[in-house]
Amino acid sequence: MASTEQTLYEVRDGAAWVKLNRPEKRNALSAMLITEVYDHIQAANADDEARCIVITGNGPGFCSGADLKDDRGLPEGRAEAVAYPDLLAAIQDNPKPVIAAINGPAFAGGLGLVGACDIVVSVDSAQFSFSEVRIGVIPAIISVVCLPKLGSHHGMKLFLTGERFDGKQAVEMGLVHRAVPEGELEVAVQEEVEMIRLGGPTAVIECKKLVRQVPKLSREEGFELTAPWSAEMFASEEAQEGMAAFREKRNAAWIGD
Repeated sequence: MASTEQTLYEVRDGAAWVKLNRPEKRNALSAMLITEVYDHIQAANADDEARCIVITGNGPGFCSGADLKDDRGLPEGRAEAVAYPDLLAAIQDNPKPVIAAINGPAFAGGLGLVGACDIVVSVDSAQFSFSEVRIGVIPAIISVVCLPKLGSHHGMKLFLTGERFDGKQAVEMGLVHRAVPEGELEVAVQEEVEMIRLGGPTAVIECKKLVRQVPKLSREEGFELTAPWSAEMFASEEAQEGMAAFREKRNAAWIGD
């Protein structure tokens, strides 16, 4: 993996892997780390070899939240830091799917990354906590990406108490998709990557847009948006290739032999 100051980056097996690399700080969110992750996401967008992006942590933890002793250092050549809301928006709005691989504890602001990602796989022993209330603050920014997954029912209790919950409980509450035993995380994440690679590249991008946009619309607005969208996709070269491959019982061109 290529190393920068506080992250590692590598493209392999169809995915760009972005690894938070401050194990001595439990991968706490500094200005430099946030900016580096943002820049890696932009690099992955421009790389055709990366069908999706994986965000994970180095060491025993995923992300402990904001670095309260941040020295405000920045990557070389960067005059300004990327704000955390801008990173979360870049993950949610990213055309390529973003997978969170939760290798260990994710607390406070670190849960913003969990909430913003499209698919979340965790070790079942990972500990989670919206711990802000314990130091007299609130999970304000991350609530924007976490509450749509948790809902007000779970969100209220977790925000008010700051209690810890594990990977299996996170699945039950909708924050995580899969919880696997320790030692199986990377295999499980690669399974998700391979399933994404089976889909047409453009179709995958459009599916992400679909999930983000349709729930915001009324039924009538939804049909108005999706009917021409569907027709456009069916008429695309990618769809023609996909349907031909299905009829001919072969892999589509984007999958290969």
